Amino acid sequence: MVKIAFAASDAQIAQRAFERLSAQYKAVPLEEAEVIVALGGDGFMLQTLHGTMHLDTPVYGMNCGTIGFLMNEFREDDLIERLREAEEEVINPLSMVACGEDGREHKALAINEVSLLRAGPQAAKLRVSIDGKIRMDELVCDGVLVSTPAGSTAYNYSARGPILPIGSDVLALTAMAAFRPRRWRGALLPSAAKVRFDVLEPEKRPVMADADSRHTDKVLWVEIASEPKVKHRILFDPGHGLEERLLREQFV
Repeated sequence: MVKIAFAASDAQIAQRAFERLSAQYKAVPLEEAEVIVALGGDGFMLQTLHGTMHLDTPVYGMNCGTIGFLMNEFREDDLIERLREAEEEVINPLSMVACGEDGREHKALAINEVSLLRAGPQAAKLRVSIDGKIRMDELVCDGVLVSTPAGSTAYNYSARGPILPIGSDVLALTAMAAFRPRRWRGALLPSAAKVRFDVLEPEKRPVMADADSRHTDKVLWVEIASEPKVKHRILFDPGHGLEERLLREQFV
């Protein structure tokens, strides 16, 4: 018998599934589990991955939410067999260091993307540097983000950024509503690149930073890089892994 721990979002449907599955499969505490089953949507899956990364335990998601790109189909039967046959994907997050207006540095990890967004009525004005070299003196936009391949179908795709193959060792830098340079949409960067955004005119044009929905207000600069030392293990049903989903998303 596989030792399973269950975690569920606050949604009623997820909580009911949690109660039934925990009883049916004799759930164990997170620290004793061989597999963690997350019940919810993609947002809860990200929350679970962040919250359990110290355990190095694979996470298998079942969709009990409205979005389930990282989730498998919800079924209560044959769970043990599905877990044994599941395919594992290992992904690395982005690390973010953001300096607030008080001079304090805020650190966070992001599985999907790190984004900078204007926090006032005027567009953000940013300077973009890659690996210590200024690549754009002035980017005026509603926002900009750096996305991993795993997150490229989320906010990045809705901002008209590219979908990245899961094994591509590439990051997407995508602008939202770029005003200057006109209609500039971004760039593809090697995964080892270190990206820095400096906020120009921060008092007049305040900017907030977001790492997988964790906010830092009124930032002065943000540095972003891949974090290869951190590995998230995600399980998918055979034939429904991230590579297949990323390909399928492009032919809908």
